[in-house]
Order: sequence, then C-alpha cells, then structure tokens
Amino acid sequence: MLKPLATATRELLRLDGLWDFAVDTAVGERPWAGPLDTRLEAAVPASYNDLFTDSAIREHVGWVWYQRRVRVPRGWSGDRVLLRLDAATHEGRVYVDDVLVAEHIGGYTPFEADITERVTAGQEFRLTIGVNNELTNVTIPPGTIIVTEDGRRQQKYHHDFYNYAGLARSVWLYSVPPAHIQDITVVTGLDSTTATVQYEIETSEPAAVRVRILDAEGAEVAVGQGASGTLRIEDVTPWRPGAAYLYDLVAEIVDGAEVRDTYPQSFGVRTVEVRDTRFLINGEPFYFTGFGKHEDTPVRGKGHDDAYLVHDFQLMEWMGANSFRTTHYPYAEEVLDFADRHGIVVIDETAAVGLNLAVQGGLTGRPHPPTYSEDTLNDDTRAAHARAVRELIGRDKNHPSVVMWCVANEPSTHEDGAREYFEPLVELTRKLDPTRPVCSTASLLTTHENDRIADLFDVVCLNRYYGWYLANGDLTTAEALMDAELRAWVDKLGKPVLMTEYGADTLPGLHSVWDQPWTEEYQVAYLAANHRAFDRCEAVVGEHVWNFADFQTSPGIHRVDGNRKGVFTRERRPKAAAHALRARWTPLSGRKPSTDA
Repeated sequence: MLKPLATATRELLRLDGLWDFAVDTAVGERPWAGPLDTRLEAAVPASYNDLFTDSAIREHVGWVWYQRRVRVPRGWSGDRVLLRLDAATHEGRVYVDDVLVAEHIGGYTPFEADITERVTAGQEFRLTIGVNNELTNVTIPPGTIIVTEDGRRQQKYHHDFYNYAGLARSVWLYSVPPAHIQDITVVTGLDSTTATVQYEIETSEPAAVRVRILDAEGAEVAVGQGASGTLRIEDVTPWRPGAAYLYDLVAEIVDGAEVRDTYPQSFGVRTVEVRDTRFLINGEPFYFTGFGKHEDTPVRGKGHDDAYLVHDFQLMEWMGANSFRTTHYPYAEEVLDFADRHGIVVIDETAAVGLNLAVQGGLTGRPHPPTYSEDTLNDDTRAAHARAVRELIGRDKNHPSVVMWCVANEPSTHEDGAREYFEPLVELTRKLDPTRPVCSTASLLTTHENDRIADLFDVVCLNRYYGWYLANGDLTTAEALMDAELRAWVDKLGKPVLMTEYGADTLPGLHSVWDQPWTEEYQVAYLAANHRAFDRCEAVVGEHVWNFADFQTSPGIHRVDGNRKGVFTRERRPKAAAHALRARWTPLSGRKPSTDA
C-alpha cells in the first residue's frame, strides 16, 4: 500500500485536527447514523486516554467514536476518492454517512477505502470512525478482558507499556486517476560502483508503465518500460548508515505521450547480509548503537508528533546512536521516512509483544497456563500474527533504513508449541522479503539451553537485565553472568549476537556514592559493566539500551509513574547515562569497540 502523496496526478487532504468524540457507553447503538451526541472533542493524531480528566475515559475498554464533516474538493470530479487511516489502535471501522466502508484489525498499520461511489466532488459528507482497544488471546498483541463484580470491564495484558488507543496517526482523503498505480516494490543490489534495481509495479487495471530513476539532484540515471524489470545505475552513490543518499523511482502510467498517473517511490541502494558472526551493510561490518524506543509522549500518548520526531533524532545524533528498534510495534511511516533521509538504521518489529504467559508465573511464583494451546495462543492468534507480518513488510519493504525484520519481542520460546507457532511465521517473513535478515528477541526466561527456535533466525537478539532483575545491585556477578551467557550462545549457534535490551530503572536526580539501584550513578555503572562484557565477545554486533526515554505503563506496584529505564526522562531531559553513552558511542561510528577492554 503506497503512502498518499501529492503528485501531478494526485491530490490529498490531511484530516487532522479536532474531532467530535464519545465512548460507546455515552451514545446510542448506531452512533454513525447521525451527528454524534457529545460535547467532547479529541485531537487527531493523539491517543485519547490522556486528553481528558475523566478516568472512566482513560481506562475505557471497548469502542470509542470520532466524527467530523469533510468536504471533497470540487476539482476531484472524475477521479477516484480514497480515505486512508494511518492507524486505528487496535481495531477500526469507518463510516461514510451511515455506510460502513472499511474495517481493519491491527493497531499500527494503515488501511483505506475507495469511497468514490459514496461522495460527490464539492460536497460534504459525515465521516465517523470507531476505534476499539480490546485485546484478546487472538489479537496481536494479545490480552484478556475481565469483568469485575460491579460490572466494570478491565483490560489485562502482558506487555510493559500502556495500552494507549485511538487515532494516533493521521487520517487522509486523497484522489487518484481511474487508472492508477497501487503498489511499488524496489529491491537493490550493489556490485562495486554499479547498482541493480529490480522493480515491480501493481496497477489498478492493465496499463502501459514507464519507469524513470532520478538521483538526489533530479537527474535521470536510468529508464525502463513495463510493470517489472531490472535497471542499472552506474557510478551509484550507496545509502550508508550516517550518510543517506536517496533515489526516486518514478512510476508512470502512460497513454501515448500522456501521463495518466505518476508516483515517485524513494529508495536507497544498499545491501544487508549476515556472514558468520558479522552483520554487514554494503559488505562492511556494522556495529549497532542505539535504543529500543517507544512512541510515547506526555498528553499525546502514542500520537505521532513531528516536533518530538525531530528532537528525538537530534538527541540520538548527539549521542552517537546509529540505530533503533521499533519496540514493540511498527512506528509511524514518518519515522522511517526520516530515518531514510538521515541514515539511521532500523530494526522493524511487529506488534507481537506479550506472547509469554510464563512471565506471569515468573512474577507470581504460581503455575501458569501454557502459552500455546487452543485456549491461549492458537491457530487464530498465529493467523493474526501472520497478517501483522504481511502488513508490516507490505508497508515498509522499500525503506533502506530497515535492515532487519523482528517478528516478535520476548515470546515464550522454551515452551511446548513454540516451534510449531513460529516456524511458519519465519518462513512467511523470508518468502515476503528474502533480502533482509529475520530475528526475534529472547526474554530472560529463554536460555541457550531451553530455547527451541533461535536456530530459525539470522541474529541472536537478547534482552538481558543482569544487574537489575537478576543480581540487582551486584554488578560483579552481573558482568560474569553476561560473559557466560554470551559465550554459551556463540558456542551453540555461531551467529552474531545483538543486545536488543539491557537497562536499569533510574530516578532522575537520585544520587549515591554507593552502587545503589535507582540512582543515576548505578545506571552508569550498570551500562559500563554490560559494555565490558560486550567488548570481550567478538560475536556481539551491537547494543540497544532499554530505553531511549522513560515511558508510561499500566499502573501497578512494579512501576512508579511508568518505566524509568530511559536515559532521558519522558520530557527528554538527559540523565547521567546519556552523557556516558555519548562518550562511548561517538567515537565508534558503526565500528566494533576495541576488544582490549
């Protein structure tokens, strides 16, 4: 699915702003059938949870409704009119006047509807969008809904971030010609100074297609005919980490000399490969430095914010971070576009987090139900997971910044049924995109001895908290445990190891002269102990600190106003660890630290 763009043949309107808003318990059974009976207004894009002072709205479980009136530009007569939602978390239904035109399950990928037959150029229509935040055993991510004795519905889930919901990304109205380009796939190869560019173009109907490749200055460097083919770029400028260079593949539907539709798909020329225990970009070893992040800011929740986008990337550049993982869901497309333009490397992750019922057993000490069974994660869950993989790759396949797909975060991979659940998903990922490595991250409960699926992946990705959840306050023991585990994984699989999470909760302004957990000094010492272990293991190809910034979680005794593992506060003020990481990462420039440490 192509991102809406304004071109010589297409126009678009961003429908962001204030919408009428209501929860389902405050309106009738058919809220789309007329004007929404409410005094509330909600901002789009934003999660609705933190906008209002009513806790019943913040903790609402079920459907909420957004509504506004939209006027179709009068110049769109004769074009197809499409309505697109960049995301609706976690389920969306779209009504034009009183007609359902689209529905979608999955909270972080786009969907759209052709509404040409329902609207008229120059006239208004009523647009109503329902959004449902419910998580069950067959959704991605999964969850459970319980009903209290007094009848209140409560959402329970196993992922450690707040279940923000609503229209957190933009809503668009856009036009395309009757015969139009529907999708573009670009795959690049690199041989010395020559690039190959394989392309496939899908059109709404059979049509003649012309392709032109333009360099960053707009000069034409290759041309082709037909909906698929391979072009060559001589004296190519590759896309490199920290040195982004983008080309445009301009696809055109032509009728003689007339261009009926045109769409420019940006791309970068770069290759990705895992060889032995190295991760290679353009044939050169690459060392990841950076973070797991979250789309999480005060008031907006998971709502996309261009100002925070720019500032977060500035802070990463200031620190020498060259990469991040989209923990734990696909981020807004604007984030990947920005990473493409600025040479930041991305590990792109599905929303498959919390697939681990063993965690509740670990926290409570009680037996837990099996993670994989007919009553828990089952064939329907895997089907939803497969849909999430398809939609992630379908949306993000052309981004040069994306170098690896992550199919899940911390699933229970030591239990019966794990391999049967994951092997088809890994096969699907490789079938959809054979050009990028595939990974999943391993939780503390998954070890080199009990894991059942790590051999399916190209890189061993470990989330480890020695010195925090284990050996808390004892960094000598923590460092020894990390050393031993790294050696064990390398001895078992002989694959690169990427530390995808390691971190310690830290209260800004709390200080101590001792190794006192929660202090800024302990966070610095904790990171240093981990880094010494990483530097001693040649197979380690990178380090992603958990987390970039503090973020909101479900309230409870385990969290005080959210997760505090950020090296920045939620408002993006640096803790001492940010300066320590800057001193370590800035000199590296994507190279492995010296093993002399």
